[in-house]
Amino acid sequence: MQILQTKIPGLLIIEPDVFSDQRGYFFESYNQEKFKKEGIEANFVQDNVSSSVRGVIRGLHYQLAPYSQAKLIQVLKGKVLDVAVDLRHGSPTFGEHLSIELSDENHRQFFVPRGFAHGFSVLSEEVLFSYKCDNLYKKEAERGISFNDPYLKIDWQIPPDEAIISGKDQALPSFHEAERNFVFTN
Repeated sequence: MQILQTKIPGLLIIEPDVFSDQRGYFFESYNQEKFKKEGIEANFVQDNVSSSVRGVIRGLHYQLAPYSQAKLIQVLKGKVLDVAVDLRHGSPTFGEHLSIELSDENHRQFFVPRGFAHGFSVLSEEVLFSYKCDNLYKKEAERGISFNDPYLKIDWQIPPDEAIISGKDQALPSFHEAERNFVFTN
């Protein structure tokens, strides 16, 4: 397993060792001891799975502290463009985002620590999306940012006329209007 640093502190790409033969493949998707050795201290308490069709854009979502969530994300079937936006005041990359393609072919995982907004767009005909969270869902703490905020300039790789977005996500505020309470710590 390789854990790769990104240009944004805290965001990590995990590339598991995949063992393939004529039967298929096997890989270890989570090992608390190995993750801890690499500095990932999250204690995951909730697993979520979503299914979506091509053109769906979900996000950008987060929960305010102290209910914020770190996430370990992977795609079980299909392909997405996964996006994380740094919301940590004082971070050298505050307001920047990172996009990564996750698929059932590349087997990559994306670790998104607390203090980030998260979303994804579906690039395959359908997707089965899975993620672990280190904090439980708390409706009162749920917040979001508009997926098409011009300040963020995220290319979701979905033509606007093909995008499928929930009414809830369409009503999210801009980056500058969104409530957030995260502070960057080294």
